[in-house]
Amino acid sequence: MWRARRPHRWRRALVAALVTSAVVFPLSAAAQPRIPAPPPARTGPVTAATLDEVYAAHRATAARASRMAEAHGDRHRAEAERALAQPSRRLLSFDGRGQGRAVEVFGDLAHAERVAVLVPGSDTSLDTYGRLRTSAVALHRRLTAETPPGTRTAVVAWLGYSTPGTVSTAVLTTGRADEGAAGLREFLRTLHGVTGPGTAVALLCHSYGSVVCARAAEGAVVDDVVLLGSPGTGAADVAELRTRARVWAARGADDWVADVPHVRADLFGTTVGLGTDPVSPAFGARVFAAGPGGHSDYFVPGSPSLANLARIVLGSEVRHG
Repeated sequence: MWRARRPHRWRRALVAALVTSAVVFPLSAAAQPRIPAPPPARTGPVTAATLDEVYAAHRATAARASRMAEAHGDRHRAEAERALAQPSRRLLSFDGRGQGRAVEVFGDLAHAERVAVLVPGSDTSLDTYGRLRTSAVALHRRLTAETPPGTRTAVVAWLGYSTPGTVSTAVLTTGRADEGAAGLREFLRTLHGVTGPGTAVALLCHSYGSVVCARAAEGAVVDDVVLLGSPGTGAADVAELRTRARVWAARGADDWVADVPHVRADLFGTTVGLGTDPVSPAFGARVFAAGPGGHSDYFVPGSPSLANLARIVLGSEVRHG
């Protein structure tokens, strides 16, 4: 059951305090022991004909990474990687080093006419990858239920960059997003090499992932860019994204990101803040209804946001906010 939004005045003050703390007193986590992992599998060109070989190669690397993490004593990472190594998983890429990266396919990518790429936000790593996968599975099921006869769809969970921590200086700047954007553009080129030029692609970008998508939008061959629970994109408006794609935005009524100050300022030589609120008229996106959910509820089965996301991917009529 959806929660009704309650006017928590303290929440704005708390978020402001967290932002101030992240800027003025950066959090330096204790050094974590590095988890040993093999280098990513080397594969040839990724095409429709080689997909099964690519999937198998990355599953094998995930299995090896799991054994190494287990021997290192990190059972949580070992379990996450062991799950990715299961025969049913379709991995377009996998890297167990550091935070870890993985790109997973749901559906028949080689024959898909419409593809959704989910780009996650802060605090997403191999250790928390299950949350991104749950969202991708929910969307794929919704698309499967609503796809018109004869139309094929696929969903890609793209953990292709090192995400920042939710409470950190990195989450207040575009630095991690710039790195992620380069990887996302490269992935989109690979994707079109698999599916062909006629496939419609929608980027569904959550939280800090919306900053990644905004930085990648210029020159990217995509049909839709969707900003979900976005703290800002680093751009003043849609025009600054320099994209021909339709740009959408939504925010649940109980999403705490509404309390994040939408500003950009120079602080100690660094530009801090992510600018204009993407659901504001000043930004110029196509705002659609997301319902009463919170920051992690955009892909909850049965939610208004998931229904509208499926409509965007399928090119159907969307309920606007």
